[in-house]
Amino acid sequence: MRLLLAEDDEALVAGLKPALERAGYAVDVATDGVLAQRCADSIDYDLVLLDLGLPRRSGVEVLQHWRSTRKSMPVVVLTARDTWQEKVAVLTAGADDYVCKPFHTEELLARLAAVLKRSTPDMRTPGPLSVAGLSLDEGGQSATLGDGARVELSAIEFRLLRCFMLHPGRVLSQQRLNEHLYDQATDHESNVIEAHITRLRRKIGRDWIQTRRGQGYVFNALAET
Repeated sequence: MRLLLAEDDEALVAGLKPALERAGYAVDVATDGVLAQRCADSIDYDLVLLDLGLPRRSGVEVLQHWRSTRKSMPVVVLTARDTWQEKVAVLTAGADDYVCKPFHTEELLARLAAVLKRSTPDMRTPGPLSVAGLSLDEGGQSATLGDGARVELSAIEFRLLRCFMLHPGRVLSQQRLNEHLYDQATDHESNVIEAHITRLRRKIGRDWIQTRRGQGYVFNALAET
């Protein structure tokens, strides 16, 4: 999943970005409100972590712009002001959740995962991300198969499987998968997705991911809509 971290505190970014990457997110960083707005206007992010106190343009203004232009990606707000008025303001502006500074990274990661799941059609049930008996352990970055067997996943396999499981039955092109799996700073060859899908099939079973020639890939094709 590709995430935009809009935060101008360099020390916070230095600690939080690696933690987000370890949790399976491809992270782009914007250090002011104007840049954050431009990034999400041009890139289809799965999730945005938005600080309210950004320079050049406030987080509330950026969020209001996104919602007024029908940008529907989930947004979790970071705020240093823990008042009910502030909470009402950000929720009214269109935030999906908020976290007050200082925060525990584990709580933030849990909130991000919950918001991401709630924002996905047909994935609003409580508990781990699960599709047709295949379950994803987001904390341990592993998967449990229908027979109870547990398989360990590499970082990119975990990102890839999570992306597929959040969009069961949907055709996902290589370009879309690339955009959701890699940040702006990562170089990758055009055929790298195919290689990762081959390895993922070996771990979870070939039937889970079907190739649609000239279109892309479909996860759990029986759920196709």
